Amino acid sequence: MELGNDTRNSEFLLLGFSEEPELQPFFFGLFLSMYLVTIHGNLLIILAINSDSHLHTPMYFFLANLSFVDICFTSTTIPKMLWNIQTQSKVITYENCITQMYFFLLFAGLDIFLLTVMAYDRFVAICYPLHYTVIMNPRLCGLLVLVSWIINALHSLLQTLMVLQLSFCTQVEISHFFCELNQMIQLACSDTFLNDMVIYFATVLLGGAPLAGILYSYSKIVSSIRGISSAQGKYKAFSTCVSHLSVVSLFYCTGLGVYLSSAATQSSLSSATASVMYTVVTPMLNPFIYSLRNRDIKEALNVFFRGKS
Repeated sequence: MELGNDTRNSEFLLLGFSEEPELQPFFFGLFLSMYLVTIHGNLLIILAINSDSHLHTPMYFFLANLSFVDICFTSTTIPKMLWNIQTQSKVITYENCITQMYFFLLFAGLDIFLLTVMAYDRFVAICYPLHYTVIMNPRLCGLLVLVSWIINALHSLLQTLMVLQLSFCTQVEISHFFCELNQMIQLACSDTFLNDMVIYFATVLLGGAPLAGILYSYSKIVSSIRGISSAQGKYKAFSTCVSHLSVVSLFYCTGLGVYLSSAATQSSLSSATASVMYTVVTPMLNPFIYSLRNRDIKEALNVFFRGKS
């Protein structure tokens, strides 16, 4: 316990991407631009949905929640990284590191759950179109989002409390641009067997189960689409799923790439670079994926901007 108390007074070092000073302005400009695009893009999606009564449907309700979570998701890591680059400091306090880890786990988990809920929404819309409004009623939609928040808040709290029981050296170097759970556990001085087991089971339950739900939903969707006689009907049904399927593929593929790269190499640069894909790039691309192929969103944005002009 004494060593644990010492840990709480220690400082961690976020090594980031590069030690070379001449590259820091490039990284600052790059990530500031990506962060601003992410914030403004997702905020526009939220404003467009809230301002257009035609978009007050379950699909867009979940999309607005996803956009909000993506804003929070990137805000847990990028501002601190930009601050460290600007001040030429890599330091993050133990308390801030734990806080960052908690909210990162929370919003990453919410991303997964909301994508799963959106897959279920598309499943009901295509497989049971006549019962869609009855099944996907406002009470169920709100309950699904609330349960997602509760489960992920409890999971993040559990993982955080588990890390709080670990002991670290006085100064710990984290080979990342944020306080990532696996990185912190690997750097602990005390036994991490229980932490590893909790992470393993949480990954299976909170990562694998939603993926299985998404795959099951789309297997049923594909079966229903194949049963549609007209080509136009098939295209119309499938077009409602393209944006969501693109986001799911991007999120899961980049997330899987992070862990495969971490397992294949010990390079901190490759691991941090891979993490950028699902922590920064995916939330940034989501608004473009949903708006460019969605006529309703584009029309709502046009009305919104005309009303402001």
